[in-house]
Amino acid sequence: MSTERKRNARLFDVDRSSVSSEGYSLDGKLDSQRHSDILQKRETLPVRKQKNEFLDVLKKNQVIILVGQTGSGKTTQIPQFVLEAVEVETSVKRPKMMVACTQPCPVAAVSASQRVAEEMNVIVGEEVGYSICFEDNISDKTVLKYLTDGMLLREAMAKPLLEMYRVIIIDEAHERTLATSVLFGYLKLVLGMRPDLKLVVMSATVEAKLQDYFDGAPLMKIYCVHHPVDIFYTMKPESDFLGATIRSVVEIHQREEPGDILAFLTRQEEIEEACHRISEEIGKLGNKVGPVEIVYLHSTLPPDMQQKIFEPAPPPLVEDGPPGRKIVVSTITAETSLSIDRIAYVIDPGVVEQKFYDSRVGVKFLMVSPVSRDRADMRASLAGRTVPGKCFRLYTERSYNQDRHAQTDPEILRSDLGSIVLILKKLEVPDLRHFMNLPAEEALTRALKELSDLGALDDKGNLTKLGNMMSKFPLDPQMAKMLVVSPGFNCSNEILSICAMLSGMSPVFSFCFDKVKARFVDTDGDYLTLLNVYNEFKRNKEDLSWCDTNFINYSVLKSAQNVRQHLVQCMSRCGIEMCRTYLYGPEYYDNISKAILAGYFMQVAHLECTGDYLTVKGNQYVHLHPSNFLGGKPEWVVYHEIVSTSMNFIRTAMDVRGEWLVDIAPPRYYLKNFPNSEAKQILELLEKWKEEQRKWEREESKNKRYVPRKRGEEVGSREVHRKQEREESRNKRYVLSSNCAWKREESKNKRYVPRKRGEEVGSREVHRKQEREESRNKRYVLSSNCAWKREEEVGSREVHRKREREDRERQWEERKRKCATRKQ
Repeated sequence: MSTERKRNARLFDVDRSSVSSEGYSLDGKLDSQRHSDILQKRETLPVRKQKNEFLDVLKKNQVIILVGQTGSGKTTQIPQFVLEAVEVETSVKRPKMMVACTQPCPVAAVSASQRVAEEMNVIVGEEVGYSICFEDNISDKTVLKYLTDGMLLREAMAKPLLEMYRVIIIDEAHERTLATSVLFGYLKLVLGMRPDLKLVVMSATVEAKLQDYFDGAPLMKIYCVHHPVDIFYTMKPESDFLGATIRSVVEIHQREEPGDILAFLTRQEEIEEACHRISEEIGKLGNKVGPVEIVYLHSTLPPDMQQKIFEPAPPPLVEDGPPGRKIVVSTITAETSLSIDRIAYVIDPGVVEQKFYDSRVGVKFLMVSPVSRDRADMRASLAGRTVPGKCFRLYTERSYNQDRHAQTDPEILRSDLGSIVLILKKLEVPDLRHFMNLPAEEALTRALKELSDLGALDDKGNLTKLGNMMSKFPLDPQMAKMLVVSPGFNCSNEILSICAMLSGMSPVFSFCFDKVKARFVDTDGDYLTLLNVYNEFKRNKEDLSWCDTNFINYSVLKSAQNVRQHLVQCMSRCGIEMCRTYLYGPEYYDNISKAILAGYFMQVAHLECTGDYLTVKGNQYVHLHPSNFLGGKPEWVVYHEIVSTSMNFIRTAMDVRGEWLVDIAPPRYYLKNFPNSEAKQILELLEKWKEEQRKWEREESKNKRYVPRKRGEEVGSREVHRKQEREESRNKRYVLSSNCAWKREESKNKRYVPRKRGEEVGSREVHRKQEREESRNKRYVLSSNCAWKREEEVGSREVHRKREREDRERQWEERKRKCATRKQ
């Protein structure tokens, strides 16, 4: 194959400078010739013929229902009609109140705003702007705003009566997304409080229920004339719809007349693989066929890659050679909202990936299911908008007539209502009784219970402080909880990056999976691998060549960067701390894993002895998705979503520990209503072990490990040391008291040092006793007037007293004797 052939068949060739200045003046507006061509083309749209009729009906009614097939021009023209009518009714040229037009997906909102800006010859972001999740392009001049239905709900949280809008247009109402269903119920309440507000509901199919719901609002139809479309069925069902789609594209390019091809597939990985294989197959044909431009389309596609679907097919390689062809591989995004010109061939595999929620077991699935008949007809009609076309249905005619529903069920009947209930609680809507499609009571009850388990609602069903913060993030409640609590695990910066990467499509091209896995893999799980990819992208200064070298989608990473910046602003408004864990620290991965588990503890699976995983909630047997980055099969995994094809797969999984689950999950959540299983038994054992550990920790808090402060002390518990200290204090007091007694004795019996020569050495008490004896027996000095006493020897007072007594007795005897002598 020649170099020129490779250039024209290359994959995902997005020239980022091609969102070009061609046809524009220096101020960003269209030049007169191109603007004239656009105006001339829009006059051919069917809706232009009924402009006056529409404005007349709108003027007389507060609510109008407009039905028109895709391609009739209602998405781009009706908002301009409304804007002209509002300007006529107001005295100023540019009214302050805006016109809002909702779209079911971001791609449609962006592309519609760009097209209308071109028709009005203004710059996107000024008079005409758009607002989608994580991206705003509006200004003070904006009077017409395209936005997703979810963004309008979030604006209602700030301004409940939506005072900034004069007219609200709900486009693609037949899609019946979850946000659109909620908007119907909420706007019906607002219309009763705001008589000046008008509502236009646009749909591609007629629904009598819509007319009854809005109290008999007038129904207006837009009449379209389409080119004929031939429909072809297969003779037998196709088991491999991906392979059949690729073969069909190659055969059409080889055999059919010029015209672009639109092929439908279910998810991003299939689209990438299909584009890669189509490019290889057509490349093998060489110059036998014309060049092709292969582009893909899905709901999270960045704006620069959206424009590729509107570009013309490549020219022939040589003059009079085979004509070129554009091949668009898309999800359901291309069914409505976007009109792709020059589509002549549509390939419908008859399947679509939809979100389902089993309220009985509380498990969310991404399931590939058959498309309904109205959706199949809508796909076929895309081939006949500008030229006669063909639709190749890769299923049998019997399957179309007998095995498929007539209409697609509204998303509110098959979705998890957690995020919507959180918004309604913030809007203070009391109940859902006035909604057009009432969800099952079991689904609503489970949504309330899950929000309560997440800590968003209290026991009375009111928003908690945590729930109020969660409602301010345009994320699922589980992801919002993970982000809000991340500062508690010291890893809010890392969780921000993971949330940004999860909000878009995978940055890894599926056909280069093994090469990327070897460079960025983290065996602990897919969450950490996504974090590694983003960190390396930032470390290499967002280099496009680095992305090409490593097979990484540059646009996806730039989109993730934009999402992260918006989440940082939300965190700043909520006052949430920005922190990070040291990259090479021992707790880096554990902290991130625990923060993820704090939000997704309801999505955990356990490896059973059979080798399969069993979800702890719902008791569903699942398998690891082939695209996972886990190293082996860990015992416990937390997962992001379940994908159901031939088997149930858990996608974006990470290794966690069972004891973390017991610690982080609310106590009332686990083990109460779980069916008997090996996982429940292990959790019960972990709970008992954890309770014993908590008891031991309580004891340990009393008997905290004592680190010796003195050399020679033994290591022991604080309680033991305190007991020893009490014994020592008692002994010390005893010793002190003994010492005091001893000192008192010693003070009594203090060693006496003689102060006079000749004195003996002895205790002070002995000497004091002697001194007292001496003081008592102090030598008595006789009075000088007693001569006999002067002659007496000096003696003790006792001796003198004795002698005195003897002298008195002797004197008495002498007196008696003298008396007797006188008598004689």
